Formats: sequence, structure tokens, C-alpha cells
Amino acid sequence: MAAHGEGSGAPVDSMVAQLEKHPISSILIIIAMQTEALPVVNKFQLVENPHSLFPEGVPWVHYHGTYKDIIINLVWPGKDLTLGVDSVGTVSASLVTYASIQALQPDLIINAGTAGGFKAKGAGIGDIFLASHVAFHDRRIPIPVFDLYGVGSRQTFPTPNLLKALNLKAGKLSTGDSLDMAPQDEASIAANDATVKDMEGAAVAYVAGLLKIPAIFVKAVTDIVDGAKPTAEEFLQNLASVTAALDGAVAQIVDFISGKCLSDL
Repeated sequence: MAAHGEGSGAPVDSMVAQLEKHPISSILIIIAMQTEALPVVNKFQLVENPHSLFPEGVPWVHYHGTYKDIIINLVWPGKDLTLGVDSVGTVSASLVTYASIQALQPDLIINAGTAGGFKAKGAGIGDIFLASHVAFHDRRIPIPVFDLYGVGSRQTFPTPNLLKALNLKAGKLSTGDSLDMAPQDEASIAANDATVKDMEGAAVAYVAGLLKIPAIFVKAVTDIVDGAKPTAEEFLQNLASVTAALDGAVAQIVDFISGKCLSDL
């Protein structure tokens, strides 16, 4: 954890101890949006599971396949049953992460997706970041200790060799349930020392931490939060090209992981 609060890496350490001599054989990829997910599905030639692992009636979608020696499962939360848009945000991310871990028991989770970036911290459109830490920026509880719980800062599973081999950028990720950035959020994001902001990462990290599954966070920058263009406009303008970059990065990461143990990452 950045704030050195509860859960700061001990579960991850125990996972490494258990699995360090065993090559990673099962990866769970959690992606929030269909536009982000389909290029990865196509890249690995994954197929949709017609027999849902999940409770009847939920829109969550599960793709699966094998690449080299790794079983790949990809889950995205599907379309909102009422409004038909992608089920983005922390609630859906938490639910699908929990249900997917219970059903699939992966060795490693990859949360891949797009994010806003801060040019003041060195982010540019299309940059790919591996998050070193994650935290929330919109859970403000101004009571001692509850304030730390609200922020929920935690260190992600360390992957120094992966970072170096693929020449990816490292930075802290801040998560909230709004695409825009209110002044209070801006102050919290600055306090989190974040380079990128998304709407799922810290929620995935919380669930993965509870269930003791190592997780890494791959975020591609679609919009510059502290730039001149309106966030929503810039996000939509860059979504297609940036998801292509994200897809390439996920493929490189899975290639790097193939044949390796958690402690090799």
C-alpha cells in the first residue's frame, strides 16, 4: 500500500511463495468495455462461453481459450440491462471480479483498460502504464482511520522484469466512479500522486486482495485530464486507436508471462 494501511502485500507474498516454482497456467483478464475487450478476444482467438458461469440473468460475458501454455479467461460486465451501455464503474468491476475468481481460480488477474492521464505527471495519449499502486479518489470519509479505508491505497503485484522488458511506463492509478473530475476529486487524485485515473482498478484490486489473487493493472491513456480538450470528447475521439495499443500491450504481456512463474515477473 502507498499509505501502508491494511493488506499491504502480505497476501501477494504468500501467493508468490506458493506458486514461485510453478509456471503461471491460468490468467483472468478483467475489462470494463466491449470496445476494449473485443480486440483482445480476437487477438487470442477466444470464444464466448455459451454456458454461463454466473447467476442467471446477469449480463456478464465470459470468453476463454488457450494461448501457448496458458488458459486465458476474459470477462467483461456486459451491457446494462435497462440502458444498453457498457456496465462501467466500481460496482460492476467488483462483482465480476469476485464471481470470476470464485468460478475460475486464476493464478493472475490482468485488469486492462483505458484511462485518463495527467500531462503534468508525464502521460500522453496512447501511453501504456503498469500501475504501481491503486487508490480511490471519491470515497471521502473525514473520520480518523476511516479516511484511510476510503482511499484504500494499496501496492499492486510487483512486476519489475515485465516493466523493464516491455519498456512500459509505471505510475500510480486513482479510481473513481465519474468520468469527469470535480475539484474535490482533483485534490484527492493529487494526494494519491496519480499519473492515470480510471473507473475500475482500485475496485478490482480490493477484491483480488481479499481473495489473495495477484493482480496487475494495464492502462492505456485516451484523454489528458489536465489538458485543454473536454474529457468526454477526447475519450471518444481516441478510444479506437488507443484500444488497439492496449490490445498490443496485453498481447506482449501475456507473451512475456508464458512459461514464467509469478516470482519471474
